Amino acid sequence: MDAEGARRAGQLRRAAAAALIGTAIEFYDFFLYGTAAALVFGPVFFPGLGTVGALLAAFSVYAVAFLARPLGAVVFGHFGDRVGRKATLVVSLLLMGLATAAVGLLPGFAAWGWWSPVLLVVFRVCQGVGLGGEWGGAALLIAENAPSGRRGRYGGFLQLGPSAGFVLANGGFLALQLGLDERSFREWGWRVPFLASLALVAVGLFVRLRLAESPLFRADVPRDRAPVVEVLREHWRPVLAGGGAITVGYALFYLTTTYALAYATSGLGVASTVVLAMLLAGALGGAVTVWLSASLSDRWGRRRTLWWATGLAAGWSLVLFPLLETVRRPLMFLALAGAMVVLGGLLGPLAAFLPELFPTRVRYTGAALTYNLGGVVGGATTPLVATRLTAVYGTAQPAGWYLAALGVVALGCLWTLPDTTGAELAAVDGGRRRAPVLGADPAA
Repeated sequence: MDAEGARRAGQLRRAAAAALIGTAIEFYDFFLYGTAAALVFGPVFFPGLGTVGALLAAFSVYAVAFLARPLGAVVFGHFGDRVGRKATLVVSLLLMGLATAAVGLLPGFAAWGWWSPVLLVVFRVCQGVGLGGEWGGAALLIAENAPSGRRGRYGGFLQLGPSAGFVLANGGFLALQLGLDERSFREWGWRVPFLASLALVAVGLFVRLRLAESPLFRADVPRDRAPVVEVLREHWRPVLAGGGAITVGYALFYLTTTYALAYATSGLGVASTVVLAMLLAGALGGAVTVWLSASLSDRWGRRRTLWWATGLAAGWSLVLFPLLETVRRPLMFLALAGAMVVLGGLLGPLAAFLPELFPTRVRYTGAALTYNLGGVVGGATTPLVATRLTAVYGTAQPAGWYLAALGVVALGCLWTLPDTTGAELAAVDGGRRRAPVLGADPAA
């Protein structure tokens, strides 16, 4: 390998490490709220509303961040497409970390009254804006540095970030619940993982500040208008279809990790430590399938891999809650771990697939907006819909039917999208995609 090849290989390794570490930290911060909402935020911030009312209120604030994520995609995408990927990712990491630590310092309703939930909403919006700008930029760091024939595999490093963030967040809560009595955990213990975000953000900043800018961004043509304007005028079809295609992944994740945790503990009477341990074990299995599906997408095709994973998700949604409601530990574990494994198959190819749909000058905005629009439908509404359906029917099984319906819609959206496997990102020019250069390797 010559000096230039070695330099590019080193940059790719640094980009992959920065994407994994930074995204793991950002999703750690984001997932903390979901776990805390299921376990403690109802009585802390919304006392007096009753069990169901407090849970709905906590999940409503939870949903606010998803509504803010498209805004983050537009704002950070604008600067990411005009100023650069690196600087934008540093700001998104800081915004997320500071907002998360602020939640850990926020007094409860008993101390500050309604100011407490109002500020919780503000901090949650900041989290949503920060994460809305995170994923698209991190995906581009890898996609614009990776060889076309291995873009899916390298994108798998990024997609391991949510799994790592989930393990860190839920592992922290599990350790605190095992080490503290219930009163101590509710009074102050839940705050520790939020405050720990500051240390993790410092690590992420150290890694990201050492990165170089994306070579495709540096070489691209001048940008004459706001990226979001071009995306909405010329690329609205992949935005809508891509967002629809990934809704089932969001829904499956948050139905399994947030709503199922609340339902199993408050509705089925299972200890939260048991459910958290099951979810952690399932997340490790999901990390394996993330890597496998990301690598498989380079050989089998992005759309084909996503098609089969989406079909599995729709099928598994019909058995998720029947298995969970048996309250038999092996079957409960099968329900939760199976969902996480299927989810890994959905997540793996996305870091390569979505950036390949857009030209370089609007790629940050396009990929980020697509990814986060899917979160509004799949992530924001699912816990609320599931809570309401369970209250009406007395069982959580209709929530699984809702998820299966989303899977059918996602399959239809995937059908309308092209398979971009092997496309040269530099060939995506002028708002129009030229024919993909299959099998080419720009690092060769």
